[in-house]
Amino acid sequence: MRVITRDTTANCNPELYARYLLSDPIHATCTSLSHIMDGISHDSVNRFLLRENYTPKDLLKDTEGKIDKIGGVISVDDMVLDKPYSNANKSELIAYYYSGKHHDTVKGINIITLYYTDPQGVRVPINYRIIDPKDKKTKNELFREMLKEVLDWGFKPNYVTGDSWYSSKENMKFITKYEIRFLFGIERNRIVSLKKGTWTQVQKIDDWNENSVDGYFKDFGHVKLFRQASKDSCRYYVIGRPINDTGVICEETFKKVHLIHWNIEQFHRATKQLCNIEKFQVRKTQAVSTHIFCSYLSYIKLELARSKNLIVNWYQIKKELFTDAIKKFISSGIAGLEESKIAPELV
Repeated sequence: MRVITRDTTANCNPELYARYLLSDPIHATCTSLSHIMDGISHDSVNRFLLRENYTPKDLLKDTEGKIDKIGGVISVDDMVLDKPYSNANKSELIAYYYSGKHHDTVKGINIITLYYTDPQGVRVPINYRIIDPKDKKTKNELFREMLKEVLDWGFKPNYVTGDSWYSSKENMKFITKYEIRFLFGIERNRIVSLKKGTWTQVQKIDDWNENSVDGYFKDFGHVKLFRQASKDSCRYYVIGRPINDTGVICEETFKKVHLIHWNIEQFHRATKQLCNIEKFQVRKTQAVSTHIFCSYLSYIKLELARSKNLIVNWYQIKKELFTDAIKKFISSGIAGLEESKIAPELV
């Protein structure tokens, strides 16, 4: 982050920009913000996005003392910001990635996030990486790097969770080395041993005991496997723990931790629907990075307000922002816009 040595004279700052992201219903552009706020030019907004150098650790300043770092769950997942009309040759961060939303490869920006749910249910992003196509690090390497950072920052979770992409034995060993349990989705063809000398694919296991079974992963050790059966298919999961952890792992344990993991999916949806994370029109890497940081910051503001019961849910603020305007338009029609000076030229 840029170090301020004297009082700033900047017209735009992260607090203002984060609030703007929460309020604009259509898009987030420098020009749009300058039209809304008197005394702020679009160049001022653009300079703000280009000059700052926020890091993921800067997110923790807003949550300091407001989340319990001990005993929660850290979830890892990545999301793709759709940028179908952007020129990949003019933006270093845009490339083609597989999107779970589209179930296809799409053009956009890929972000890996560590998302923390504390014992009281407060849920915030605590670390992230914007994938640079030129970077040679894999997602799993970035995940281990990010996890090591947050543990150094004082987080001591009970569990780390993720989908099958992050279920490598390297990740499992890395997590348990820090005396932490994990829950990962696994592919149906994952090889497991239920008894010594016998190996089989998870999907071919017959003797499930109420959708769970004890097993052994090669080059790792003992694990607990779980199955979620639906009408057409099954999903498989694994819970592992450090060698000296003798606590009980049962079906209720799995259901509880798995439900917490889905918080990160809700986070992805909220940042796109409420925090304008996809809707920017800047190209330079630093400007894009600052925008994404402020989008995460705006989400944190929503979550902290929810945790204090100031709002019922994340969607309440954006809905109520426009209630009066919608009511007035319905009552007065186009003519009502003249009085509010929104668009008198339409009258």
